[in-house]
Amino acid sequence: MHFSSRSNQPWYTDTQLPLSADAHVMAQATQMNVLDITTPLRVEHDKKRRQFSIRLNGSHDRAVLLYEYVGKKTVDLQHTEVPEAYRGREIAKHLAKAAMDFVVEEDLKAHLTCWYIQKFVKENPHPHYLEHILH
Repeated sequence: MHFSSRSNQPWYTDTQLPLSADAHVMAQATQMNVLDITTPLRVEHDKKRRQFSIRLNGSHDRAVLLYEYVGKKTVDLQHTEVPEAYRGREIAKHLAKAAMDFVVEEDLKAHLTCWYIQKFVKENPHPHYLEHILH
């Protein structure tokens, strides 16, 4: 903030305008949805609930990948969901990789019902993934 020499009133450059109370609250809310790129994403696997998840910025928001066992050694990778505010940041890619790595490590077969998992495997056609996919 600078003061005008004539009126002793503050004047602001474009980047220094004060925020109204509403704008300040909106700015804070927007900042809460910004993924901190310095924090590595940690995929959690809850075998009991049959889901992979990533907590986003320590908040209650989570990205999830859901699966079901459809046989003793067969899973159906059913659905991936990332909250809208976090989309386009490759969060689903981390979930998909964790799920496919799980399929490989447990020597399972997988149905890929989820379109995103299908896309992930198509873009990452590793033989160790492909040999575990049921068509």
